[in-house]
This record gives sequence, C-alpha cells and structure tokens, in this order.
Amino acid sequence: MYEPIRTPSVHSSRPTMAGAASDFPHRSREEELDIQLAGHLAALLAATDELRAVAPSADLDTAAERLAGQVSRLHRGRTPVRASAPDAGTRDLTALHRRALALAGRALVVAASRADTAAAILAAERMDAHAEATEPRALASR
Repeated sequence: MYEPIRTPSVHSSRPTMAGAASDFPHRSREEELDIQLAGHLAALLAATDELRAVAPSADLDTAAERLAGQVSRLHRGRTPVRASAPDAGTRDLTALHRRALALAGRALVVAASRADTAAAILAAERMDAHAEATEPRALASR
C-alpha cells in the first residue's frame, strides 16, 4: 500500500553531504545557560544605563557596576558593551522600570535554573528595586 522510505531521516546521526554529524560544535546545557544568562543581564545593564541617563542615582550606578561585573564573569572576562542613552528627556521612566523589571525576572529564572546564586541575588534585588519604582506612590514622590 505504501512505498518504503528510501532516504535517511534528516534527524539521524548519519553523515550528511556537509560531512559527519559531529563536524559542528556542541555546547553543554551549562554553557547554553551561561550564554542566555549573560544576554539577559546585558539587556538589564542596557536598561539600567538608560534609567541612569533619565534619572541618575547612586543605586543605579551601583547596580550597573554589579551587572557589568556579572556579565564580564559570564563572558570569561570580556568587558560588556555599555550603551549610552541618546535623548534622556524623552524617555518614559515608568516604562523603563517595567522593562527592567521584566528583564530582571528573566535573568532570575535563568540564574535559578543554572544555580548561580550571585546572579540570582542580583536579579532579585533589581526586581525589587524596579517593582518599587513602578508603584504609584513611589512615582508620585519623584
């Protein structure tokens, strides 16, 4: 009734035209989580730098330095690229804090799955700070 399949599956580990299946690099789960955590922390650092441009504070300066240290550690000593916010006056402070809160949450989830205590603590602290900053009474006092 059906004709048998004569070609090998694209999902098999047999050699392909491009070479053996082992010709491409493989990363461990830990390496993938390192890369993902570094990306989330780098995005949080960029959001923190934007917030620093809009509303400078010692807390944000300290957080930015700690985030840069964590990103550098995860990138094996490479210094993270720091963004400079172009026009600080046109940014919505509440929206920046909400974005930073979401990024810190993502970093916390990955840090927890990776069992990286230092990054998890930093992400949780940043979540608390940004959650507090988005509360209506905190914004009214600014």
